[in-house]
Amino acid sequence: MTRPTSRDVARQAGVSQATVSLVLGDKWRGRVSERTAEQVRQAATELGYRPNLAARSLRLGSTRTALLVVPALTNEFFARVYTGAARVAADHGFSVVLYLSPDGTGPARNPFASANTALDGVIASSMAADALQAISGAGTELPLVMLDSDPSTGGAAAFVNLALADGTRQATEHLLGLGHRDFLHLASAVDSWTFDVRAKALTEALQADSSPHTSPDTSPHTRLRTVRSALDVPAATAAMETALSGPGPHPTAVICDDDILAVGACKAARRLGLRIPEDLSVTGFDDLALATAVEPELTTVSLPAERVGEQGMSALLAVLDGHRWTAPDLPVHLVVRGSTAPPPAP
Repeated sequence: MTRPTSRDVARQAGVSQATVSLVLGDKWRGRVSERTAEQVRQAATELGYRPNLAARSLRLGSTRTALLVVPALTNEFFARVYTGAARVAADHGFSVVLYLSPDGTGPARNPFASANTALDGVIASSMAADALQAISGAGTELPLVMLDSDPSTGGAAAFVNLALADGTRQATEHLLGLGHRDFLHLASAVDSWTFDVRAKALTEALQADSSPHTSPDTSPHTRLRTVRSALDVPAATAAMETALSGPGPHPTAVICDDDILAVGACKAARRLGLRIPEDLSVTGFDDLALATAVEPELTTVSLPAERVGEQGMSALLAVLDGHRWTAPDLPVHLVVRGSTAPPPAP
């Protein structure tokens, strides 16, 4: 059976091919009457017509495709970012293709011989920023939207960020309010702006505390020690076992850069005979499904990952339309669960 063409649709609807293109391209308003548009849509439906998107893209000089550069989707957060981006893209006739870092944070090989011929723009996480080198190395000059990235560095057409510092402040103030003064920061070993922001916010929140204690690291009132770990449970468990087994003073609260690190911290505590939260309080960051799969459930900072993807795609669409994108940081909030409690009595 011969595939119907736009000429067949035009003949059945009694209009020109140009009118068919306007209607099916959703550019008919102000040019074609509602009645005529409905005639074209009905004719296309009756004939089973589907536009040739590849040919249309060649005519328009656009593939209506965005590239999303993120670490491996084994991290639930980035899977949800993709879901949000793909939802907005579909609403505007775009598709989203993924460009993944094989180890979750490092560079990946360029899947496009020439990205300019295959893409309209790029949305990239700062966690996979190195992966952009392969694309830019091909001489690509595409609109770039950065997610969770330092806006002061420039180099992108738009930035979409979360209120990360506020999330860390909420977690720190929650623990201070419970009475904790001895803190350990289980920090990601990944060198990234997003984790630098959290570390700075933690230090500032502790410096602002006014309860009695001593420390050269933060203020006369709190103690803070930082331990770094790769972003996986075994590494976090090993790092925490070492930290908690060493000479004191030992922390009563552990603030983690990520829920995965927090699960490792909880695992290490149990191996050492510590109870959570009676002996040690633990907080995470992201609010992954993992946070409610452990017992006790994890107190963590909840991030609207799908909204990050939605705003990233919306920002790219705005840039492609020639508009300047500006938006406040997406709000985050602390979810208090069973992994935090007042510190043990001296």
